[in-house]
Amino acid sequence: MYRPIHHGYIEVVIGPMYSGKSEELIRILKRSKIAKQNVVAFKPAIDNRYSNEDVVSHSGASINAIPIKSAKEIYEHIDSDTQVVGIDEIQFFEDEVVDIAIDLADKGIRVIAAGLDMDFKGEPFGPTPRLLAVAEFVQKLQAVCMVCGNPAHRTQRLINGQPAKYDDPIILVGATESYEARCRKCHVIIKEND
Repeated sequence: MYRPIHHGYIEVVIGPMYSGKSEELIRILKRSKIAKQNVVAFKPAIDNRYSNEDVVSHSGASINAIPIKSAKEIYEHIDSDTQVVGIDEIQFFEDEVVDIAIDLADKGIRVIAAGLDMDFKGEPFGPTPRLLAVAEFVQKLQAVCMVCGNPAHRTQRLINGQPAKYDDPIILVGATESYEARCRKCHVIIKEND
């Protein structure tokens, strides 16, 4: 795909759990390294499912990353030689991450962010909607519905094998024990009145 070559820009890879978002981010960052570009990758410190210091896909692909608690910490690891910044699990960061991505792109850096576009309720997740609005490029990936096999664009949270309740906390870091990819028809949210 055609991309700018003499200025920064923002690209976002989104989709539900198990759609390959982190794997695509890893692929892009590794190709950037092959092209001898200075790459710095970040991940939220709370995401330690597979590694404390690597972005790791569910299939096992990985790339070294700096775990951070706040998006502001990104600036501590950027220097005048930085050409590409990757940010995994963008939905876990505060809204300020969007302003930081814009600032980095304005400074000539290619910013690639990956994460969930919707939470387990099927609603826009954290800073992702705003980031999508300012990004030059967006790639929305689909998973496979783990119930019926159709294309899935939602993430189903499970608590003891049952669909989560609408009022459950938004953030719960987990993998196959807590989440499934689901299509619109198979996605279930339990509301208190149900």
